[in-house]
Amino acid sequence: MNQYETDVALKDGSLVHIRPVVTTDQQLLLDFIQNLSPETYQLRFPRTVISDNALGQLLHEDNRFCLIALRDDRVIGHASYMISEVKKADIGLVVMDEYQGKGLGTILLGQLIQAAAEEGVELFDTLVPSENAPLLRVLRGLGFPTELKIAQGLIHVIFPASNLPEALERFEKREAASAAAAMKKFFNPRGIAVIGASRDRGSISGELFHNILEAGFQGPVYPVNAKTDVVQSVAAYRSVLDCPGKVDLAFIVVPAPAVLAVARECAQKGVSALVVISAGFSEAGEAGVALQEELVRICREAGMRLIGPNCMGIINTDPAVSLNGQFSPFAPIEGKIGFLSQSGALGIAVIEYATRLGLGMSSFVSVGNKADISGNDLVQYWESDPNTDLILLYLESFGNPRKFSRIARQVSRKKPIIAVKGGRGAAGFRATQSHTGALVASSDINVDALFRQAGVIRTDVLAEMFDVAAFLTTQPVPKGNRAAIITNAGGAGILAADACEDLGLQVPEFTPETQEELKTYLSPAAGVKNPVDMVASAQALDYARVIEIVAQDPNVDALIVIFIPPMAVRPEEVAAEILNTAKKLQNKVPILSTFMASHGAQEILSDGEISIPAYPFPEAAARALSSAVQYGQWLQREDCCYPKFSDIRQEDAMAIVAQSLKDGERWLTQRETGMLLDCYGIPLVETLYASSPKEAGLAAEKLGRAIALKATGPGLVHKTEIGAVRLALVGREETEIAAEEMLSEVQSMGITGVEFILQPMVSSGIEMIVGVTHDPVFGPIVVCGAGGTMVELLKDVAVRITPLTDQDAGEMVRSLKTFPLLTGFRGEAHYDVAALEELILRISTLVEDIHEIAELDLNPVIVLPEGNGVSLVDARIRVAEALPPLPFGAKKRSFGK
Repeated sequence: MNQYETDVALKDGSLVHIRPVVTTDQQLLLDFIQNLSPETYQLRFPRTVISDNALGQLLHEDNRFCLIALRDDRVIGHASYMISEVKKADIGLVVMDEYQGKGLGTILLGQLIQAAAEEGVELFDTLVPSENAPLLRVLRGLGFPTELKIAQGLIHVIFPASNLPEALERFEKREAASAAAAMKKFFNPRGIAVIGASRDRGSISGELFHNILEAGFQGPVYPVNAKTDVVQSVAAYRSVLDCPGKVDLAFIVVPAPAVLAVARECAQKGVSALVVISAGFSEAGEAGVALQEELVRICREAGMRLIGPNCMGIINTDPAVSLNGQFSPFAPIEGKIGFLSQSGALGIAVIEYATRLGLGMSSFVSVGNKADISGNDLVQYWESDPNTDLILLYLESFGNPRKFSRIARQVSRKKPIIAVKGGRGAAGFRATQSHTGALVASSDINVDALFRQAGVIRTDVLAEMFDVAAFLTTQPVPKGNRAAIITNAGGAGILAADACEDLGLQVPEFTPETQEELKTYLSPAAGVKNPVDMVASAQALDYARVIEIVAQDPNVDALIVIFIPPMAVRPEEVAAEILNTAKKLQNKVPILSTFMASHGAQEILSDGEISIPAYPFPEAAARALSSAVQYGQWLQREDCCYPKFSDIRQEDAMAIVAQSLKDGERWLTQRETGMLLDCYGIPLVETLYASSPKEAGLAAEKLGRAIALKATGPGLVHKTEIGAVRLALVGREETEIAAEEMLSEVQSMGITGVEFILQPMVSSGIEMIVGVTHDPVFGPIVVCGAGGTMVELLKDVAVRITPLTDQDAGEMVRSLKTFPLLTGFRGEAHYDVAALEELILRISTLVEDIHEIAELDLNPVIVLPEGNGVSLVDARIRVAEALPPLPFGAKKRSFGK
């Protein structure tokens, strides 16, 4: 598939197919021109009368690039740019009248502008008829700073192609609206057909149809079965075309080979949304992949949206809809959680478990093979859904993780997202030779980075996910990480305190005032510093009073309340006092409870007005609190930005990489590496090169101080390990002798083409590593950590996915265990952290601009004392042909889990 061939959603949620124009499109384009209204035709071709002349402006030429949008094998939109002079292009756009106002023009221009920018176009310069206000509005709406002038009755429009981040942000808002519109077709249908509905309650289709009826869906439900007239006491129809009323949503539960014919009938009927329960598609081998691709094509041409195939179904608990469109025997209770599961079987367990915990759902979707609707669509829908306050995701794969990151960053500001990501094993990385590649040779590290940057709460298992969900659906997000522990058993308090500290929470001592107040109320045997041990004789009222006192302490951000039932105190009494006190506090601090040796604690800790999350053991409560605290800290981050550097020479850098790739995938020479880094303001320390030991001696004499001598050449990767580095050499003679010994050593290993590098010894500093590896799914991954020869042993690294914000760089450095070494550890000097952060951001910019950089190692980066910057003494870069980035706003096609 061409990198600009993709399916996109319009404002109404329907799909159109976009691709570049090919030479065989002439008849399609001629039909398109002839079907334009006279008004639209004149706006696009104001000086062209003959259709054949207009047709020529819609076809590719050497200096023209064209995109078309198709629906039902008809062209419905066209966009093009034509390079008029160096780095400057004219732009054209026309959309069929009936598709105007649906966002198609914005989508076409967005992709067109990205294509032009990647071809080196820096400025768009075009003349627009004064009557063509819609095109001007589209350009303005994309977020580009446009300059308008009047020129001979036309409007002269000039705007740059370099404002993509702002344009992308506006595009994402439009796409979010499209995603919401698409999901409403599934969650708010006027009529439903179950195609393949069975009379057999023990079958999948029979249970699905029964569940829809039993839930009381607020609209007609039509069973479709070609072999019977009645299904579960409801009159059946031979085909969806026979259903008498409007069908917005169709569930398809027929054998895989029959699905395509059914989908075509749904398109003919005007169905808007399909949920394909049937299996036997991409998960079943090559034949299934082909079947799935054809299903997607049918849906695309008809503008239908698709969930599945190979899925469990969907649920909307809104009483105005009451849709239980799945085949498990469990039905969720109404609530505020939106849940996506990529596994149907796990979905069944999730519904049952959530109901048992008393956690209600607003909606549930089993996405199956994600042939069309994906997690990105659902997260965008839930962002604006008033019935959803919390989003839960069980994921097994990512279709477009970089897009997920952008969406999740935005949505997490409004609603928490909790995710479990299955498949935590080693990634299918191609073999890496760099330090950086060895440090991140697991896709799970990259998933962690993605979630951390986007504010997504990651849990290891589903039970922990629901522990965090129980907290965030009932309590405010903590303002800090300081926990108070209240218990009637000292051992339980110790367990809770240990768990909190292991998870990065503080258990601070209360203020003297709080301690004195507790002493006046509690038994003399009680502990009052934190944890509060009220001892086993504590009564229900003691819990109420102590919670009230401790909640006022300025050193407390959250309470963990533990109860182990003694003989004389009933759990119900304690629960009632906790609830009453929580009401008085009015969410001043979040409260978690642990009712050990008590069954059904969650039921007694909810009165319909307020709920307190209950956990069986203190460790589970501490884990839930820790996750919520980390989310709260992410929310409190200052506004971040993507850096822009004015001294970058991107064209020169791309020329260096393009020239090197003429020899195929390879490691750059040291000279090439230095030149490339210099284009992005990342200079190596002063470096001289020598082709022989004698030249090395002369170069050392020229430098005139202690030097580091290194050998470089094909196959020389980890230099220190093979004796290809000598330090603190002084003078011509010592250097020449060392170079001769080094040459003999490496040649004995069969290494030829050796060159010597000489650099002055750098004054003392802290050795760090900054590197990049290119993940085939996530794209460029930036690594920062403790550097030098011990890098792979220490593995003290932080990982982030590009592009990096200023906040990302700061958090990377500060998250390292060795960070205190940079900030005056044990009275030592403070080092230039700001310069290290800038270096990280420049590297992020470099690999975002040039995707052909497959691996990069800067090791060591020597961080000098504060104000002196960093010294880069060794660098290695591998270049390779890169996969093109996804088109502007594209939905990545996924054919498998």
